[in-house]
Amino acid sequence: MSGLRIERVVTSGVFTLDGGTWDVDNNVWIVGDDRETVVIDAAHDADAIAEAVGDRQLTAIVCTHAHNDHVNAAPALAAATGAPILLHLDDRLLWKHTHPDRDPDGYLSDNQRLEVAGTRLRVLHTPGHTPGAICLHLPELGTVFTGDTLFAGGPGATGRSYSDFPTIIRSIRDRLLVLPGTTAVRTGHGADTTIGDEAPHLATWIARGR
Repeated sequence: MSGLRIERVVTSGVFTLDGGTWDVDNNVWIVGDDRETVVIDAAHDADAIAEAVGDRQLTAIVCTHAHNDHVNAAPALAAATGAPILLHLDDRLLWKHTHPDRDPDGYLSDNQRLEVAGTRLRVLHTPGHTPGAICLHLPELGTVFTGDTLFAGGPGATGRSYSDFPTIIRSIRDRLLVLPGTTAVRTGHGADTTIGDEAPHLATWIARGR
């Protein structure tokens, strides 16, 4: 797949939930080649993301989950590019917190394949951080995009509405840690890691709890 690559755009804004607000930096991932791309998590700044996409065709805006800091720029990016917004059905209520008057254009399901630039991203339903949280496995480039499900150092947060710690542990154990140890973990915030670096710490995370 000549030209297939992963690009990162870091955008900054505010995460809001349960009456709290936090300043955050988000990783926006662009997967594709010189002709077409998908965007994973259109966060905060539609113009910056559109600039990074450039004149390539944007075939989809994929949301790993519906927290506002991962979807707040999605409608503007969709309007600018014509790309559909895709979200797992189980996060539709959470989506409405941010976009009450605009539905996603399609709903994702577990093991669905999304085609881009001659390759496929496989949807892994990984609930816990939110009910409809997903990860996207790109075996061709040895990568999984984990949103806020798995970070360098452990699971995403589960102390807020719509989240559950035992559920995220099951998702990580059964859907992510079974991937090859060399798989690069590209997260929704912060630094990359690998499955091999994180897998030995599962028991520690469980003992630590949320």
